Amino acid sequence: MNSLSWNVTLPGPFDRHATRSYPATMEIHPRDVVTRRAVTGGGMAAEIVQATRQERMEFRFCAPLHLLALCDQGVRSDGDTFVEGLPRSRLRDARRKLIFVPAGHEFYDWQEPCGLVRMAYFYLDPARMPTRRALSPRLFFEDATLSDTALKLKRLIESAGPDNGPYFEALSLVLAHELVRLDAGARCSEAPARGGLAAWQQRVVVSYIEEHLAEPISLATLAGLVRLSPYYFCRAFKQSFGMPPHRYHNRHRIEHAKALLARPASSVTDVGLTVGFRETSSFTAVFHRTTGLTPTAYRRSLI
Repeated sequence: MNSLSWNVTLPGPFDRHATRSYPATMEIHPRDVVTRRAVTGGGMAAEIVQATRQERMEFRFCAPLHLLALCDQGVRSDGDTFVEGLPRSRLRDARRKLIFVPAGHEFYDWQEPCGLVRMAYFYLDPARMPTRRALSPRLFFEDATLSDTALKLKRLIESAGPDNGPYFEALSLVLAHELVRLDAGARCSEAPARGGLAAWQQRVVVSYIEEHLAEPISLATLAGLVRLSPYYFCRAFKQSFGMPPHRYHNRHRIEHAKALLARPASSVTDVGLTVGFRETSSFTAVFHRTTGLTPTAYRRSLI
């Protein structure tokens, strides 16, 4: 992308070579909506991005650097986040969530924030990583160990001083090792746990289904989120939840529909459309199969 081909030299009181340039940092529009505070050292650049006013924002990144993003403050009323190689996410509350964009992968995000966004970005040189193996992209995930190191680095940026340089470089190395450890751990868990999906896999899949309740969701999409083949994913999912993914998805659609039917202002057709059924007949059939009642009969039973 030509818009990301510019070079940026991040000011860095921790870096012994303060003029070191990096091919790109996060591109933010409008540019004047944020302040940016950055440091470099130990083969890594890091910055805190703080929004100064609440308005629609766009973020773009694509560079020969790895990017780890920590969402310090990030609740949105609407938006969409994309990391190349993963399904899109419309997650609204991203506080304390992490995003990892491998070198060469595209990242794009737009949002209508509910407050002032604050992010911490860590740009890592692949040549300085503990492994040359390609790392996998990850979107809105949690890892306590990685978050703890990222927060320590964030605090160092906020109180930047020349005496903190060695500690910053040491934490940069720790962060790189933890990213490699996390990726290796995910690869080791590609085979499903004996009792089904691992706890983190269950969280990822359930969260995605809830975010996309009214949309068709393919088995391949869900399997890709937890790095399993569709065959192993389907088997592990059924072991974990007692039903196939498609039935789980429909059951949660119906649970949401039941809540909507409790509101007299919504017609049965409108409720069906809201939970992803284009035809009222299809909605009625699935609702009856799940609850033993038609939507109209269920609504009457609430009176």
